[in-house]
Amino acid sequence: MAKLTQSVDLTSRGRVAVITVDNPPVNALSQHVRQGLRDGITQAQGDHAVQAIVIVCAGRTFIAGADITEFGKPPAEPGLHGVLDMIEGSSKPVIAAIHGTALGGGLEVTLACHYRVGVKDARFGLPEVKLGLLPGAGGTQRLPRVVGAEKALQMIVSGDPIRADEALKVGLIDEIVDGDLTAAGVAFAEKVLNEKRPLKKIRDLNDKIATAKAKPEIFSEFRKSVARQTRGFRAPENCIKAVEAAVTLPFDEGIKRERELFQELMRSPESKAQRYFFFAEREAAKIPDVPASTPGKEIKKAAVIGAGTMGGGIAMNFANVGIPVTVVEMNQEALDRGLGIVRKNYEATASRGRLTAADVEKRMGLITGTTDWNAVKDADIVIEAVFEEMPIKKEVFAKLDGLAKPDAILATNTSTLDVNEIASATRRPESVIGTHFFSPANVMRLLENVRGAKSSPTAVSTVMTLGRRIQKVPVLVGVCHGFVGNRMLHQRGTQAEQLILQGALPHQVDKVLTDFGFPMGPFAMGDMAGLDVGWRIRKGLGRKSPVADRICELGRFGQKTGSGYFKYEKGDRTPIPDPDVEKIIVDVATEQGITRRFISDEEILQRLLYPMVNEGAKILEEKIAIRASDIDVIWVYGYGWPVYRGGPMFWADQLGLKNVRDKLNEFRKQSGDAFWTPAPFLDRLANEGKSFTGQ
Repeated sequence: MAKLTQSVDLTSRGRVAVITVDNPPVNALSQHVRQGLRDGITQAQGDHAVQAIVIVCAGRTFIAGADITEFGKPPAEPGLHGVLDMIEGSSKPVIAAIHGTALGGGLEVTLACHYRVGVKDARFGLPEVKLGLLPGAGGTQRLPRVVGAEKALQMIVSGDPIRADEALKVGLIDEIVDGDLTAAGVAFAEKVLNEKRPLKKIRDLNDKIATAKAKPEIFSEFRKSVARQTRGFRAPENCIKAVEAAVTLPFDEGIKRERELFQELMRSPESKAQRYFFFAEREAAKIPDVPASTPGKEIKKAAVIGAGTMGGGIAMNFANVGIPVTVVEMNQEALDRGLGIVRKNYEATASRGRLTAADVEKRMGLITGTTDWNAVKDADIVIEAVFEEMPIKKEVFAKLDGLAKPDAILATNTSTLDVNEIASATRRPESVIGTHFFSPANVMRLLENVRGAKSSPTAVSTVMTLGRRIQKVPVLVGVCHGFVGNRMLHQRGTQAEQLILQGALPHQVDKVLTDFGFPMGPFAMGDMAGLDVGWRIRKGLGRKSPVADRICELGRFGQKTGSGYFKYEKGDRTPIPDPDVEKIIVDVATEQGITRRFISDEEILQRLLYPMVNEGAKILEEKIAIRASDIDVIWVYGYGWPVYRGGPMFWADQLGLKNVRDKLNEFRKQSGDAFWTPAPFLDRLANEGKSFTGQ
């Protein structure tokens, strides 16, 4: 065996050379991997005893992409383009033997090979679009030549991987193999040699792109089909243009065009934001005072208190990953209704082909419903999901304290309430922690974990690990009213109410935010969630919201009643502006002595978002959030902030904190309202020319 670099070895099996990449954990294309591939091909080419070459990877996966530690640094030789040209130009057949995931540059390596084999559970994809980029090492030029332009468009623009069976069907791989992968790769190489198969260079294949040449409308049709989900993103259009180049230009010119389009994206603010967010999401998993080595509790069985919308959705998360879960309700009718909705959700997913009927039954079989609270006794974690009212929650936790086993984690799904006060109802506050799921809990990725004053490192480690296990993005925050997400949302809501009284209308306010990139604005969001929820909370707190209260008094609770801030046609969730609501707004403004005026879209955007940034600065100074990027992760995954704008704190950095601070002061001067006073932390950073995120 010859060790070529720290991560690449070269061995021989008869007349087949085997290049093995071993760069854990994901065999990223680090400089030493690229060098090892180059040197391995060079040595094998120069060895007369070698007639074929197999590229294989050690560990749990094939090459799963670029080395993220090299992002933003000057390129180190050898470049990937040159290595791929060497592989493709080899006079001896090169076979990629693939397991795990061949993603990004990893898939581009396989596309430079003459043949590809993979195990049945391998996955293949080009996810660069998710970083605001496109495959920059020939992926947009080679993939259409092997799978066709239409399939290439789907894969590159979505960034989603395909399975081995589909890869075989579309021609991306030549064979599915089993057993020892290296042996299988060598056996396939022997077959290529024995059958005297030609060197199949993808760059020279034109049959599949000829179909697209004869049907150029596939590009305009594809653009229309993805217009809604790609709105605001720059990378998808450049991906489409690159595939068009593969169809319309010779290979070398197409590669040049790909490079131009790639560089354009690298310089774009959208890609900068998406690359920032890629790292932000990974940073959120790191808790400075709870290192990764901190032992957490293994969750073998869970319990959920409450079978309502949230409780049922939370239970689904456990069943989805094979964890048995017991749902406890006060009465059988509520329990049956809740579990019926869970089944309906699963069956709806199955009707779209994303689950089989057997999958539905298997998951339902992991969910047990009961009205007997003693059923929580063997649960490793119990999550409370009852009404958002402190007396009820404290009553539930006092009861759980006497029933749950001593080492169980007791979690509350509160979205605003004081976790410390809830914990005080137990004799084990160290085991109590917040797990704020977002609605619908079986869909939304964010899990805002709330550490109480006495929450133990074990409790923190457990819920952070569990969050990832149930396929959420967990972010740890501290205790305050509304935590991070809802506390900032409240500031936006306050201004939304002021804006409609002072001259804007709900549909104008909402449009400004949807134009910015949010899936919906505050008023449509309120209608979707149900205006009665906020109304009930306000009444409990003795607070008022004159317009919203008046709308609720008319029985207009949003989509579920067919009207709220907007009207809704039966069976349609499209918000329709309502003159009756406009009259309510004008009446309330008149009663309060407010003279309505024209308000520009720019002012609306600033008044909605700058207070959120200001509140984020307070949250950071109070150490409710560990880092500014955690706030951004919360807002992207929990509230629909467009990822191509990075999150509110990153966005403010791009605007310049001095500009944000000065505008807050301008609004304070105009209104005389202390609401607009810049947070001391924001003021300090602005004066020092610094940023929240270091970007």
